[in-house]
Amino acid sequence: MIAGSCGRDCSRGPSFRLACADETIVTAGVAYRLAASGEALSRAAERRLAETDDGAARIVVGALPFDSRERAQLFQPVSVDRRASRAPAHAPRDLSGSRGLAPLHLRAEPAAEAYRESVAAALARIRARTSTARLEKVVLARSLVVEMAEAIDVDHLVERLSADPSAMTYATPLRARDGGERVLVGATPELLVDKRGARVRSHPLAGSARRSPDASQDRAAADSLRRSEKDAREHALVAEWTGDTLAPFCATLRVPKTPTLTATQTMWHLASDIEGTLRDPSMSSLRLAQLLHPTPAVCGTPRELARETIAALEPFDRGCYAGAVGWCDDTGDGRWLVAIRCAEIAGTTARLFAGAGIVDGSDPQGELLETAAKFGALLRALEIDPCAPALAIPELA
Repeated sequence: MIAGSCGRDCSRGPSFRLACADETIVTAGVAYRLAASGEALSRAAERRLAETDDGAARIVVGALPFDSRERAQLFQPVSVDRRASRAPAHAPRDLSGSRGLAPLHLRAEPAAEAYRESVAAALARIRARTSTARLEKVVLARSLVVEMAEAIDVDHLVERLSADPSAMTYATPLRARDGGERVLVGATPELLVDKRGARVRSHPLAGSARRSPDASQDRAAADSLRRSEKDAREHALVAEWTGDTLAPFCATLRVPKTPTLTATQTMWHLASDIEGTLRDPSMSSLRLAQLLHPTPAVCGTPRELARETIAALEPFDRGCYAGAVGWCDDTGDGRWLVAIRCAEIAGTTARLFAGAGIVDGSDPQGELLETAAKFGALLRALEIDPCAPALAIPELA
């Protein structure tokens, strides 16, 4: 399935932003939109970049949806600003303090009890041994819809998310099925794939623990995660799958035997730094991202059985949540992030997403609390205090 459209808009076109520790990319305008899926998408992107002769930037940017069978939301910008450092897209503003705003409306999908029931249902499927393709892991997500009194300032939201140096921030425009415009904004700690020449790298995360403002409790949470047999199994599924997927395309590949601990401001994670050398350096980062996505970190394993379970148990469409956000240039180089810790912004409404990996040994209440903790970064960036009495509801326990 493939479609494309032309049309320049240098001043008012949507912009794409991605900021990592070693790189910042900001685009302006839209020269060409790519709407395709599967192998047709990478072929169309490579052809468009090779044939561009109208002065447009030789790069495609945007988002891949969670369901790889759906059309991607990629576009070729009119211009691009690439810097080899983390740089703000706008002049810095005073971000100190928080106004502690109260949203007009807040709705969780599913609500706390329904989510616990979904986790229990997933565990029953995992423990069932009647299927020839036994479900080992599935990631179940929740959505939190927040309605504010005023339109949400996306630039301000991105700046507040950027205050966490451990996360990679991004913002990319989306076109909704109803024709409306939205922006996917997030701060993810997870790298799907980075490709520069023949060098390829992935940094999958799986296995999480909530951080604490108390130093001793925070250390205890990290130590507990490091020793957790359940979380070690969950992480191994992701790291081994990533290595197995990349191996046929690599002349050399290093997959660590044991994960390391990494942290954001709100969560501890188990992580693996996977690096390799491609047999074919011309293989594009977009094609590599499509091969890897969705990983067991956001979907589960076996992949198709996990997808079926998600479709059966989740009451909403993920869209580009748990998809990938990134870029690919005309050399094939590029970087793609796992689109987690994110929200879709449309005017006064923000739809937040958070998920938890379910494996044998998971606890429904524990997974509920993990998703609540993962909502925290976006709520604070929206200047909403998740601990405020007005929000003291089970959804944010």
